[in-house]
Amino acid sequence: MDTRLQYQNIIKSLLQNHADYRTALGDGYISQVLFDDERGQYLVLDIGWSGDKYLHTTPIHLSLIGEKIWIQWDDTQEGVATDLLEAGIPKEDIVLGFRHPKIRQHTGFAVA
Repeated sequence: MDTRLQYQNIIKSLLQNHADYRTALGDGYISQVLFDDERGQYLVLDIGWSGDKYLHTTPIHLSLIGEKIWIQWDDTQEGVATDLLEAGIPKEDIVLGFRHPKIRQHTGFAVA
């Protein structure tokens, strides 16, 4: 299986697990997954009511750029990078896009 297709499948499964977990918390909102394979964009979207406050946030945003997975945003406890590593994605194929380019060289993950 080609690497890009394999990474798409891993990302989709991982994000669906996060969305299911977030929805199961029962805080009054639901988490949805949004996949765009053509453009390589993958999101978890929280939407609904949390008490008296309307919630519309994107806690996770991943991009598949070339053969690398870019973590554009990660607002999770454990970190999506940990999940990707546990799924078999090598560190050199994960870019912490939310980190400044000058900092990335010190993270142990891919620079770009």
